[in-house]
Amino acid sequence: MQLLILSDIHGNVSALESVLNDVKKNYSPDALALLGDFIDYGMRSDDVIKIIKSLDIPIVCNIWGNHERAVVERDYSHFSSPRGAVSAENTRKNLSADSLEYLENLSGKCGYAEFEFADMKFLAVHGSLKDPYWKAVFPDGNYEGYEKYDYVLSGHSHYAHAFPIFYPAENPDYRNKKRTFFINPGSVGQPRNHDPRAQYAVLDTERGVFLLASEYDIKYEQSLFTDDVDPFYSKRLEKGV
Repeated sequence: MQLLILSDIHGNVSALESVLNDVKKNYSPDALALLGDFIDYGMRSDDVIKIIKSLDIPIVCNIWGNHERAVVERDYSHFSSPRGAVSAENTRKNLSADSLEYLENLSGKCGYAEFEFADMKFLAVHGSLKDPYWKAVFPDGNYEGYEKYDYVLSGHSHYAHAFPIFYPAENPDYRNKKRTFFINPGSVGQPRNHDPRAQYAVLDTERGVFLLASEYDIKYEQSLFTDDVDPFYSKRLEKGV
């Protein structure tokens, strides 16, 4: 079975469409996990929501990221710079009533969700258990509290990763170890790992985890930006920073 994992689309329709086309050509996902922040920064948050609503892949989780929370609740106090607050307010101004209602009615408004897929236990969290909205999981981080899951899916950092952590457990068949696999698919619409391509992940229960990237028309997406947001958000798309 295959699970498609998307995070941090950030209003970038060109990147999202490139990923979906890539997936259609090369994979046959049985389900989709959405890890939040599919709005804001980019100019087409409303269109991203429309695309998500139109997908025919079963969605096993659809959680808020920090940008969904900020835009819906109009709480911009956690952004590290004034330009982030300006962008979030502009995003809210340009969302349709239907899109706002869609965000308000998502079941994963707490920033995380548990689900089962292929008889395995998953945690999906936008950030981390330390802070579901604002603190990311990193390969050199603290993994306390995740041991009961088979897989932990997270976003927020915009850095892709896939690695196992082995916890002590009473399980002689596995040398008294319990494995939890951590996956961050990277950012579809605003990568920060010096790779400007749209990034995503596919978990294939037989073949393993694939961290993937798809080229898209960055120049076109940049051309849509208006003076309502800081040009920083447009320029960073070129280098994936």
